[in-house]
Amino acid sequence: MIEMNAERSKLQEELLDLVAKEGMVEPSDISPDKRLEDLDIQSADFIMILMAIEENYGAYISVDNDLADMQTVQDLLDLAVAKIEESRKEAQA
Repeated sequence: MIEMNAERSKLQEELLDLVAKEGMVEPSDISPDKRLEDLDIQSADFIMILMAIEENYGAYISVDNDLADMQTVQDLLDLAVAKIEESRKEAQA
């Protein structure tokens, strides 16, 4: 279980870096409890974030359905990690 938590923490750190890079936000401005709207990420940048997640991790996140209830960076991280883990399980099956 500890190994899984360490892997998840590493993945969340990678995702935070990806959000900062693709969303053109200073990494120091991003924290899990930060509201997405407060980061001033434009919709085109958000699409780039989702495309980068799909490209780097093979996990598809639907803009319409999956993102509807997201408010914080942690919401995005939780969704991305869940989709990535789901994608990895499917690849192993």
